[in-house]
Amino acid sequence: MDGEASGGAVGDPMTEAGAQRAHEHHLERLEKLIHSHAEDDLCAAAENPHLNEDLAKALLQRRDLTQKMLQELAKNHAILKSRPVLVALVSHPKTPRFVSLPMARSLYTFELMTVALQPAVPADVKIAIEQIIVDRLEKLSLGERITLAKRGSTRVAERLLRDPDPRVVDLAMDNPYLTEACIIRTLMREEIDPRFVEKMARHRKWSLRTDVRCALLRNPNTPMAAALQFAQTLPADVARDALFNSNLPRSVKTYLLIEVQNRMRE
Repeated sequence: MDGEASGGAVGDPMTEAGAQRAHEHHLERLEKLIHSHAEDDLCAAAENPHLNEDLAKALLQRRDLTQKMLQELAKNHAILKSRPVLVALVSHPKTPRFVSLPMARSLYTFELMTVALQPAVPADVKIAIEQIIVDRLEKLSLGERITLAKRGSTRVAERLLRDPDPRVVDLAMDNPYLTEACIIRTLMREEIDPRFVEKMARHRKWSLRTDVRCALLRNPNTPMAAALQFAQTLPADVARDALFNSNLPRSVKTYLLIEVQNRMRE
């Protein structure tokens, strides 16, 4: 009995208090290290097994970290169990590509979306991450694709313009990150759903853009009424140039060219 007591019984308040003090000491030391300007201190903090999520996130908010520091953090498997830390490490602009890109493949789709929307993420990393998302689209549920259509980054929204579900397409057309160039590239694709062309021809925003109207005048699936409207309202020389390279049915193209040429003579 006395021997057991002297060795420290399980649940001994004195033992627990000592462990708590030791833990607090580690955290206090780490707090100082992550605010240091010395590389050795920051590397020591990054590799420390006692590093917690809050401190790791605070460390990753620093933009003066070197690749060496970030590599040390990437080796700290204990802290990488934290999803927010993993996302922050992939997002950091100084994280080496051979670290960030393999890690990105382990992120969930909406974690990838979070990374892709951060302005500090290097362009090549963003492109690679968007491609990972695009490669997963066929396996995602309708609800997930709807969310991505609403909030996804530029290249993801562009790919969702060709989604088989019209609800996803409608939302992608209104995505705040979608650009005019995305619309034009999609309209120029050989295999494009005619329903998308019809929707674009009457879209309240995109159908008013000159270059989009020109792309629609070149698309064989643009409704006759819309094509006529665009040919009549675009500057005559712009409409003529678009129609010269148009894939509209021959009879429609010929009729519209005559209309444009008559305008140019007036």
